[in-house]
This record gives sequence, C-alpha cells and structure tokens, in this order.
Amino acid sequence: MTTGIDADLWIRRFHPSPGAAARLVCFPHAGGSAGFWYALSALLHPRVEVLAVQYPGRQERRAEPPAEDIGSLADALAGVLVPWWGEPPAFLGHSMGAVVAYETARRLSAATGAGPAALFASGRRAPSTHREETLHLADDGALLAEIVRQGGTPAALLEEPELVEMILPALRGDYRAIERYRYRPGTVLDTPVTVLTGSEDPKVTAEEARAWQDHTIGATEVLTFAGGHFFPLLHQDRIAALIQERLLPGAAPPRPRP
Repeated sequence: MTTGIDADLWIRRFHPSPGAAARLVCFPHAGGSAGFWYALSALLHPRVEVLAVQYPGRQERRAEPPAEDIGSLADALAGVLVPWWGEPPAFLGHSMGAVVAYETARRLSAATGAGPAALFASGRRAPSTHREETLHLADDGALLAEIVRQGGTPAALLEEPELVEMILPALRGDYRAIERYRYRPGTVLDTPVTVLTGSEDPKVTAEEARAWQDHTIGATEVLTFAGGHFFPLLHQDRIAALIQERLLPGAAPPRPRP
C-alpha cells in the first residue's frame, strides 16, 4: 500500500462536514466522475460526509492516463484513505466502483486490521463471479451506444464532438480495467455488506448478487430497487435514507429533495 499520495487529487468533498457523525467514501462507475455523487452528498449532509473519489483521466484530471488495472487503482486509493482510518468510513461503489471499493477495502483491512464501517455494493455482481466481457475492444460507436443504452448518459450529450473526445479515453480505459479484472482469493472482510441491485439490470443476477456473502464474515443483505443498471439515479432519496439508517441507527431520516 502506497502512502503519501496527494488526497486533493483523488477526493472531492462537495459538502464538507468536519463534525459529521459518519463518513462515506463513494467510488464511481466506469467512465464516471466524482460528480455522480453530488446529489447524494447533499442529501446526507451534515450527518454523513461524502468523500467522492475522482479517478485519473477525467475532468480536471483528464491530462493523466486512466488507471491500467483495478489493482493499481485500489493501491493508490488505499494510500489516499489512510488518514481517515482512525475511524474507518463506510464505502459505496456503483458498478466498477463496487469492485474498486472492495479491493481498496481488502488492502486497508490487510494493512491496518480494520475494514470499512460498511460496504454498499451497487449495480455489480460479486467479485468472484466472472463474465467474459470485451466492450473495451469495441469501436467508439459501439462503446458510446452501450453507455447510452445503460441509461447513465443522455444521448444528447454524445452529439457534442468535443465532449465525446474528452470522455472516450477514460471510458475505454475504465472498461479495459474492469473487464480484465480477475478476483484473487485472499483477505476476507469483516465488514457488513449491503448489495443494491436494479430489478431490470442485465449486469447482475440474483445469484451473482448473493455471492457477495462469500467475501465477508460480516452480515450480507441484498436489496432490489426498480430500474435498470443506473437505478440509483431514480432512488437517491431512498438510498440516502438507507445509508443513514445503516450508519446512524435511530437518527431522523435525511430531508428529501424538494
């Protein structure tokens, strides 16, 4: 685990809350950025402070090459998060982000003896379940068509050539990293895991979701929400309430968005 990495490159604190009762580190999906978690951060503020991860290769980090593989990404993030490990935060990752969160948690658990306070794995099958996927080898048109089909990116945004040119390297790099990922047995977490799935998500079956129980000796629960792969965008109020309930039992629920 590498320490001493500049946390300001990696972490966005949209709603700083030094006195927060809990913290939640949020890991975005392939091609995603820290901004994906802005609305959730606003909902959880001030009781739960969100630390949103910004991967290299996008937005203000677009001059940097995207990560070559999930392992190197997790190594860097484990080093970034050490200063917060006196009272370990919870982790939330969506799609590729769930795997990055899991591998980062394993590294921190092995190095410190403590895993995150909780792991919320959203829109992703368990690491030990494998599908052969090669979208990172597809041409640009097929790659962009797939992210529109999944529902996380409005098709109109992809009609801007400059925007497409900006997002493609990180998008392809992320897909290459996650599609080449292979689970290796090792550290088993002692962290409670909450698996969030979409009822119409073709990327996660019920069996693949339940298999997360093999990666922790803590409690595991699987919760299903209506929607496809990007169901969290439809249920942010409910997900915020769920997170606060798990991290701060008995606290009043977050105020819904107007």
